[in-house]
Amino acid sequence: MPVQPAKRVAARPVVRPAAVADDVAGVPCPACGTANQSGRRFCRRCATPLSPTAKPDPLPWWRTVWPFRRRVRASSGRGVRLLVILVVVAALCVGGFLLLPAGRALFEDTRDKLSKAKSVTPANIEASAEFPRHPAKNTTDDLNNRYWGAPGEGASVTYTFRKPFRLVDLIITNGASASPEEYARQGRALQLDLEVTTPDGTEHTKKLTLSDKPGPQTIPIGISNAKTVRLVLRSATSLTPGRHLALAEVEFFQRS
Repeated sequence: MPVQPAKRVAARPVVRPAAVADDVAGVPCPACGTANQSGRRFCRRCATPLSPTAKPDPLPWWRTVWPFRRRVRASSGRGVRLLVILVVVAALCVGGFLLLPAGRALFEDTRDKLSKAKSVTPANIEASAEFPRHPAKNTTDDLNNRYWGAPGEGASVTYTFRKPFRLVDLIITNGASASPEEYARQGRALQLDLEVTTPDGTEHTKKLTLSDKPGPQTIPIGISNAKTVRLVLRSATSLTPGRHLALAEVEFFQRS
């Protein structure tokens, strides 16, 4: 049967190895030791670079710490960046020095909120005036149906403690008792002047406002190194003839 002619295939090229003289004078290859002619960039046998780039000098130790770890070019703003960092550090130091009292107060208040409060009992109690059956020591007897009876506004009671402590909170039970009936039978002081004295004689004053209702009232204080605490009765209410100002209980709490 007749058939079509086959497709012509081109002949494969014949590779002829180039003759290279072995007595070439030049720089030897650092990898295989083969001599290479001058001007070559790679070895004629193993293709190893004949002129590798020089390694940069190691950075000084102070350049290996952030933010100086990155190598920078000349005139790239390194001096300006360093100056800005120094200015920021100086500003932080000055701000911390100026705001130190506020920062310390914030730190102590945070510790007060995170820690538990513990009751502390005064070692001595003295009142400027008191009725015979209603002494000032009744304010620390843990009984809210006995009270300190004072003749009127301006009367004060001073509590002295054995050692200084951080006064965190005050719990005050105003009036003659926590019972509503007994509470209304005597006068009450709706404001108190708080005077806290430290061992070095520094005095901290604070005005406390009380609600005209029976029961304990918690007042945050936050004063450190309290040695003596003085309460002065102010803003009397229901103080009619035959009645006196009553203060049932005063409780002091320190940071545990």
